Amino acid sequence: MGETMVMLTPVEAVPLDQATELHCGVGGAESNVAMGLAAMGLDSHWVGRVGKDGFGIRILDELRRHGVGVTGVEVDPALPTGLYVKVPAQESDPDGGSSVLYYRQGSAASAMGPGTLANPAVAKLLEHAALIHLSGITAALSAECRELTEAILTAPRQGRIISFDVNWRPALCPGQDRSVLRRLANLADVVLVGKDEAEHAFGTTDEAELRQLLPAPSVLVIKNEAISAIALDRDGTRAEVPALSVDVLEPVGAGDSFAAGYLSGMLFGLDQKASLRRGHVAAACTLTVHGDRGPLPEARELSAILDSTDAQWAAIHVSGGQFTTRDRSVAP
Repeated sequence: MGETMVMLTPVEAVPLDQATELHCGVGGAESNVAMGLAAMGLDSHWVGRVGKDGFGIRILDELRRHGVGVTGVEVDPALPTGLYVKVPAQESDPDGGSSVLYYRQGSAASAMGPGTLANPAVAKLLEHAALIHLSGITAALSAECRELTEAILTAPRQGRIISFDVNWRPALCPGQDRSVLRRLANLADVVLVGKDEAEHAFGTTDEAELRQLLPAPSVLVIKNEAISAIALDRDGTRAEVPALSVDVLEPVGAGDSFAAGYLSGMLFGLDQKASLRRGHVAAACTLTVHGDRGPLPEARELSAILDSTDAQWAAIHVSGGQFTTRDRSVAP
């Protein structure tokens, strides 16, 4: 559940002021996760709001094409669909990275609130869900969106799992009280946070301190960029899986892909190590493409990657969506 927007980005890798053409795509943290879960064979749905405009139609069509259900989406007759502009990294400034400009204030999605839960289609989806995925982005869109997020997090679980990706966005959170984000995260069952954003969101990157700040969730997953991913269970168990070696093309969307990979492992009943590996593989696929999602390897190759020994895992290199080791495909 969250906001999905139309994404505009220069067709050529040039600064925005020099662009003569913009490519139109679709992007949103929660729907990226939904599409990632659908790609892994799970029954996945997105709940949100779009405007009654061409951008909204494009979003719904895109989600349907990726096997994501949209029966819980409301179409606002007056408020517009949000959009954002992704400015690609420049070869002249390799350390500058890509950047994002948001145009989402007053969007249809920002009008979500506790009343959204009264929609019969939404209520049915939430009632039958095994997993509900939320993020800190939604809570930052408006006071009503924050109330909606809190209402879901505080409702009786009835066997459901709620995951919460912190997804710190400085442009959405200027001057906001960080304790609100901490309180919401602490209401979830599974919390995902990047180590780079933990400092901004929670004031620390230390594992023990983060776990102390968030004692309630069953598991806290810390994404340590290109180094590793760590799962800290409430009982004190710790699992760490090193990241794969990747030739990074674009970082945008990789965190959402990791979330989809990790959560799919959890839903399939896998242990923490296997779930973290699924997260790394999904993230690597996205890091090597220009879009927000990269296609997963074929089933046979994916199984070989996930079942590899620690030594084999460490030898894997990903470039252009290809997983190789010693110049050969990983699959036998």
